[in-house]
Amino acid sequence: MTTPRWTPAHLPPLTGKTFVVTGGNAGLGYYTSEFLARRGASVVIAARSQQKAGAAIASIRSRAPQASVRSVTLDLADLGSVEAAASELSAGPIDGLILNAGVTGQPERGVTADGFELMFGTNLLGHFALTARLAPTLLATSGSRVVSLGSISHEFFDLDLDDLQNDDYSSFRAYGRSKLAAMLFAFELDRRLRKAGHSTRSLVAHPGFALDSLSAARPRIGMKRSNPFVRTALQTFAQGKDAGALPIVRAAADPVAQGGDYWGPDGWRQLKGAPSVVGARTRARDIRTASTLWSVAETLTGVPFVI
Repeated sequence: MTTPRWTPAHLPPLTGKTFVVTGGNAGLGYYTSEFLARRGASVVIAARSQQKAGAAIASIRSRAPQASVRSVTLDLADLGSVEAAASELSAGPIDGLILNAGVTGQPERGVTADGFELMFGTNLLGHFALTARLAPTLLATSGSRVVSLGSISHEFFDLDLDDLQNDDYSSFRAYGRSKLAAMLFAFELDRRLRKAGHSTRSLVAHPGFALDSLSAARPRIGMKRSNPFVRTALQTFAQGKDAGALPIVRAAADPVAQGGDYWGPDGWRQLKGAPSVVGARTRARDIRTASTLWSVAETLTGVPFVI
């Protein structure tokens, strides 16, 4: 007998639980927010643009009129904004912190408000500082989870600890390294949480090769499907961002998920498929590199992260 394909309907009711989703106004973050809200969770969309966050909230409520969804302003490329958002969110509780937002491509090397290379500064340092500042709230919420977004791109590059700021800039390499750094941080976080005896867990999830054009239409946030011929061609090796969000949702809320898991599509080369626990490259779990990166992140952000 064939096992039914997993959907968010397989989750237990999430009423009474609160999830914070960075970048929850669009793409993977939007679908993650919608799926969690439709299961009864209270969702906080942390986004730079309150206008876009408002459109996302309206879209979610059009599908789940009773959904509890609100927003908070967060710019991960500005540590001052991170501190302000964390202050607002720290009243808690937080059952799940989903570190989704990020910069995926930048033709020319950019910098954050604090002078860090944009992808490293946003994808790792901003989320590191946010998690560190929210740690007391997370630790006070029994069984809480932190879910970081990984990427297939972590398979292509080693982390250069002597060039974390990507002075020798290549957009795809900088992105791959930033996602590898996020995965190293997440797995190290779980190791430290376990060692300290906390019930909070850290997991990683990735969406496979997820495209806007294959996603379920959400006109309020500008998500429109491509024509049927294009979809047919792309669907052989890719999936929509609604499908790509499913590993994130399972990592955040499925009772079977465990700390240290890496969730992603179970198909060929993890490009598409059902959300499952998948394998990560050894480099993403290297303890020495992760420990060094943790110390560097504390120094650069000025935010100590003691568990």
